[in-house]
Order: sequence, then structure tokens, then C-alpha cells
Amino acid sequence: EVQLVESGGGLVQPGGSLRLSCAASGFTFGSYDMSWVRQAPGKGPEWVSTINSGGDKTYFLDSVKGRFTISRDNAKNTLYLQMNSLKPEDTGVYYCARDHVSYAYVFDSWGQGTQVTVSS
Repeated sequence: EVQLVESGGGLVQPGGSLRLSCAASGFTFGSYDMSWVRQAPGKGPEWVSTINSGGDKTYFLDSVKGRFTISRDNAKNTLYLQMNSLKPEDTGVYYCARDHVSYAYVFDSWGQGTQVTVSS
């Protein structure tokens, strides 16, 4: 059974940093591209970042480029999102998601999410 468990969220002031983690199990983690998707209150899901299975290719939403870093440790079956220079508009529930093997912007498995609140 595929399982994705996010952690590391919390309350942070604007300009602060957080590192999110996603513990994966139930599948061969190192064979899949992985993504982070967020959902602001009252909004629909918004793709944030993707990393390929080997960890050498990354992609970011324009509004987070230069501030966020996605990484992974395949030996630990863990995905990370380092978030720096956080802004109030980054507030939302952050989910890790497993990418579909063939189709872009399709995610076949999701975690339960971790809340990130950026407020002064």
C-alpha cells in the first residue's frame, strides 16, 4: 500500500524558513518522480515543485523559484522541501505526491498534508 506522510509544517514569520519532509513507503520510491502540491484556504490545489527519480532534475512554480529547494534521499525513502524567505501567500496545506509514470501534472498518490502558516 502506497503511503506518504508529510511533516515539518508549522507557524513561521514572513522571511523565515521551514523544511518539510515526506516519508514514503509501499512502493519503490527511487523509481518515481515526486512533487509537492499546496492548497491555500478556500483555494484549489497548486503545483509547487517536482524532482525526478534520480534527484538531478528539478522544477518549480515561478513564484517560489530561488526560495524553495526540492530534494530527496532515496536511501531513506524521503522527499524534502526546503522553504526560505517565506511569504504569507505561501500559507496552505502542503502535500507530497507521487507523479504518474507517463503523464505530466498527474499525481497518482497523495499524503495527508502538513499545514504551513506564514504570518507576523
